[in-house]
Amino acid sequence: LTLAWLMIQLDILCIGFLERDEEGELKAAHSTSTLIRADGRNIVVDTSTEYMWPAIKTSFRQIGIFPNEVDTIILTHTHSDHTGNLKRYPKAKVLVHKGGKSEIKDAVVIDEEEYEVCPGVRMVHTPGHCTEETSVFVDADRHYVCAGDAVPLEGNLREDKAPTLNTDRRLALESIDRIRRYADVVIPGHGAPFVVR
Repeated sequence: LTLAWLMIQLDILCIGFLERDEEGELKAAHSTSTLIRADGRNIVVDTSTEYMWPAIKTSFRQIGIFPNEVDTIILTHTHSDHTGNLKRYPKAKVLVHKGGKSEIKDAVVIDEEEYEVCPGVRMVHTPGHCTEETSVFVDADRHYVCAGDAVPLEGNLREDKAPTLNTDRRLALESIDRIRRYADVVIPGHGAPFVVR
């Protein structure tokens, strides 16, 4: 007997980070990138930046998958620190929630509150950081959320603090709460995974 969740695997391709100067101004941003293997699919959530590509390439080599075997990219949103390696995935269909930049060539725009990508993997609209912000809810051995910048850092969820950059603080806090209620493990937009419960 094979249980569906046993077939869902998550691998962190690179752990993103934010760099600030002494005054707290943002100097650099590189997103976390995650590979989800589910239902015979290879799905990457956020592609990070070109700076992070060597680490991502090493992760693929260790996992035993080539970037051209990735069939789906889910962008949590369309800021450049999350989209910098799109060209590295020539065969992937790109999914983005409505409100994202239209210049992402051939992107499939999702206009639903929740959208099932495949069994066990859902895009869930979690606005606040920006209007198109979406998180990826994964039903595997535990409940995982690839949160993008709905939860850019662990402290945002722990301290119930909206992302510094946000288009709607109230919506951002509602999105954090939605993620908190579902997740056992959160993979933040710019940090390492952490256990919620």
